[in-house]
Amino acid sequence: MLILLYGFPGAGKTHFATSLTQTLDCAHVHSDRIRNELFEEPRYDEQEQGIINHLMEYMAEEFLNAGISVIYDASMSRKSDRHAMRELARKKHVKTLLVWFQVDPDTAFARLRSRDRRKTDDKFAIEYSEADFRRYASRMQHPEPTEDYVVVSGKHTFPSQKTAVFKKFMELGLIDNDTARANVAKPGMVNLIPSSMNGRVDMARRNINIR
Repeated sequence: MLILLYGFPGAGKTHFATSLTQTLDCAHVHSDRIRNELFEEPRYDEQEQGIINHLMEYMAEEFLNAGISVIYDASMSRKSDRHAMRELARKKHVKTLLVWFQVDPDTAFARLRSRDRRKTDDKFAIEYSEADFRRYASRMQHPEPTEDYVVVSGKHTFPSQKTAVFKKFMELGLIDNDTARANVAKPGMVNLIPSSMNGRVDMARRNINIR
């Protein structure tokens, strides 16, 4: 299986990919990490991105050839990029699923500004100014109904996100009902903006009303 990720920077894609890799024991092909491994001072230009894309596609193809599922953790904001990866999967006779992380732009950007480089998920992440973030968001091309995708909330915890994804796996015939049921969790919410005090979550920042 080839799993593609779509959503704003800061929506939680890499955290999800890291957690799902541990659950499924599949390959996590991560563009930001590859960039930092290859380039001591990344330029983020077209030539550099072309090298990374070529290497990622090669790695994904080799893993799929070996019968290993791949989580392709790279920008899938353009329809043409998603189409190219689906074509690769089709040639390898594997199914493709796009996971769409939905979260409001302000929350996503606030999370970008509060990233902790000591954490694995944040260590290799690209830094965005507000202008860069808005520019990136304006160029995103949302998935069309013809694309096979599942929607998850960028504010939900991983167990809740995993529930939606495993249900989709069952619909695609990749797992049986018992396996899907064993991976279902009750929805939970996470605060994407940590408090500055002692690294604890600021409960006052949760924007939730219960009636």
